[in-house]
Amino acid sequence: MSSLRKTSVLWEEIDEDADHQRIDNFLLTRLKGVPKSHIYRILRSGEVRVNSGRVDATYRLKIGDRVRIPPVEVAPAKAGPLHAPKWGAAPLSQAILYEDEGLLALNKPAGVAVHGGSGISLGVIEQLRTERSKARFLELAHRLDRDTSGILLIAKKRSMLVALHDMMRTGAMDKRYYALARGQFKEEKKVVKESLHKFLTESGERRVMVRDDGKASQTVFRRKQRFEEATLLEAQLMTGRTHQIRVHLAHLGCPIAGDDKYGDFAWNKALARQGLKRMFLHAASLRFIHPVQELPLKLEAALPQELSQFLERLTPLTHAL
Repeated sequence: MSSLRKTSVLWEEIDEDADHQRIDNFLLTRLKGVPKSHIYRILRSGEVRVNSGRVDATYRLKIGDRVRIPPVEVAPAKAGPLHAPKWGAAPLSQAILYEDEGLLALNKPAGVAVHGGSGISLGVIEQLRTERSKARFLELAHRLDRDTSGILLIAKKRSMLVALHDMMRTGAMDKRYYALARGQFKEEKKVVKESLHKFLTESGERRVMVRDDGKASQTVFRRKQRFEEATLLEAQLMTGRTHQIRVHLAHLGCPIAGDDKYGDFAWNKALARQGLKRMFLHAASLRFIHPVQELPLKLEAALPQELSQFLERLTPLTHAL
């Protein structure tokens, strides 16, 4: 008996993470375990559709494109803790911060991917669709890095998804994070407007760097608390580029504690010995006008216990700069 299983038809709406990515590469990341030859075959046959039309393997995706991924046969994922979200002992329902007919807000823990891929068969959205199998529509409104905790928005209606995307594009959503940065951040407030460019490493890993010809990006940093070797910052996202806070702080020479891509690796090792086992980046608050209720909505997620406890181990600075 074959151990292969057949997937269902999938629909994905392209956001910034896949903007300008070739359709063949996009499918390779979404269909883990499917032979490359089969992916090119379903492209040639027209089974893959973008905005209801056929495309070839060189087509570059654009924000807002609707991609139809046809059923394919894949090998079942191996059981084990690396292939499922780690929500701890609490069920997913206990991570809900807010819910109404069109919107769901979760407090995502660090270490949990928002969607499957990169060796993970289930992310937040796949688990949510499994638990709510009767739901007609569930889509991520935005992304959080796997190692970032905090507020994650999921749309339960297409009209809500479109409205949330419009607010994010026009800057009508106030998104704030907490980050622990290396060293002394001398300014009470600093506006960073460095343009960001996405690229792939030789191993195929996506990275971001400051570059003049990159996409316009802006982060407002506000100092919250100073310690001997680090500063707790509030980061307000004025744009929503991939790894924006992480790269802007690394560019300033103040990388985020525990950042395994852009951080100070020697410092990270020292912090791990002090008890920091993750990146210190947390999506703490979201404010916007509810698209349906037309009233202000403020969502907050308290700093996770492992981060607040780590701050208590640091030596605060009481004197002014």
